[in-house]
Amino acid sequence: MRLRTLFLAMLCACVVDAQSARTTVRGVVRDSISHRPLAAATVQLVAPDTLAAFGRTAISDSLGRFTLTDVADGRYMIGFYHPLLDSLGVEPPPRTVRVEGHQSVSIDLATPSPEKIRAAVCGVRAVTDSAALLMGVVRDAKTLTPASGVKVAGEWLELAFRPDGVQRHQPRLIATTGDNGWFAICNVPRSGTMFLIASRGADSTDMIDVQIPAEGFLRQELFLGPSRKRAVAAVSRADSAAATPRTIRVGDERLSGTVLIANGSRPLAGAQVRVADGDAARTNERGEWTITDAPAGTRTLEVRAIGYYPERRTVDIFDGSAPVRVTLSTLKAVLDTVRISASRVRYGSDRSGFEQRARTAGVGRFITADDIKRRPVTNASDVFRLMPGVRLERDSSGFTKQLQVRGMMADWCTPSIYLNGGFMSGFDADEIDAMVQPEQIKGIEIYTGPGIPAAFQRGMTGCGSIVIWTR
Repeated sequence: MRLRTLFLAMLCACVVDAQSARTTVRGVVRDSISHRPLAAATVQLVAPDTLAAFGRTAISDSLGRFTLTDVADGRYMIGFYHPLLDSLGVEPPPRTVRVEGHQSVSIDLATPSPEKIRAAVCGVRAVTDSAALLMGVVRDAKTLTPASGVKVAGEWLELAFRPDGVQRHQPRLIATTGDNGWFAICNVPRSGTMFLIASRGADSTDMIDVQIPAEGFLRQELFLGPSRKRAVAAVSRADSAAATPRTIRVGDERLSGTVLIANGSRPLAGAQVRVADGDAARTNERGEWTITDAPAGTRTLEVRAIGYYPERRTVDIFDGSAPVRVTLSTLKAVLDTVRISASRVRYGSDRSGFEQRARTAGVGRFITADDIKRRPVTNASDVFRLMPGVRLERDSSGFTKQLQVRGMMADWCTPSIYLNGGFMSGFDADEIDAMVQPEQIKGIEIYTGPGIPAAFQRGMTGCGSIVIWTR
């Protein structure tokens, strides 16, 4: 009996020693692109020589933290995977971990840095020059699966100031998604605004603007849905052949959210919320709104309210998409933060000529700064939306927003654009928005008939001129 008791004691001691010989591996997973912890990453620890014999798995929490327990002394490989890595088209190499002396181990993991991603996708030279990389994944807005064969096009504006005026160049790059929906566009400008659109057949996104950060890398996920304009055109053709009119529905998704006042985050009632070129809704007393016939895909949402600075943002609309929370600032709060710290190149010496021509009012139409204040506009080109004889229209590519007027010798045509007296060759509405903010406008002159001042004529085009003056 005494021998049996001794044997059992020795067995228990062995079990205790075996358990105490195991330790913990912990750490944090970080996203090197957003410089934030990466939640919901699957972290795996395996013995490289006996993969089937040992393995541990953990999921990182909201702070990117993970813990792997019951790890014996030895040499291991540790790595992680996450949907973000799939959208980047990269896979970080596993790291080696050595557990010794029953001591817990701390090790941090991270996605590849923007520099490493740019070098892998665009070449080593891209890391040293001013070029940036835009990449991401396009998904079908209905099935949320990767969409292959999608054309993703990006455009931006380059300006050259010359003695004879401002010349502009509008580069355009196109990439096609692979089977996994992945795309990459190299050699885009750093710290600049790009216009982006994805299309495949009758499906497309809205044209959205994206800001390329100074670090030279941006990841953008896009959702492809039926083109709203084509859907409207198809329904219109069907209605023209029908004996009775019918209700037009070009969207079947639900989008909802709240609008709050930035100062105090109180609900804002009566704000107008609209999907660009589509349906609109009004917020209730709780600031809530719902659009029931929203078009699926990556779209542009516009939020406006009298006395508040308009908000324009990109939203992804699909079944189950999260509610959208928008905060609006008062116009006074926004304008109080504006400080001019750089001098502007000025064309022409008589800046008071606008007031003089407006007072005579012989020809042309004039818009003053006070007129603009009474219009809730987001971009400078929005000033022209409600003006008779002037219209904004996208060209066939869906990219360029053209500013057109009714001319003397033609129906609708493109006028000559002048900024502070200087002729802007080939300028369109998007370029006006890129260079001028509504609150900077001192006045606008619009000439579409005879009697155009000689300073604002570019030959006998018959299409008039638009002159914009800034403060």
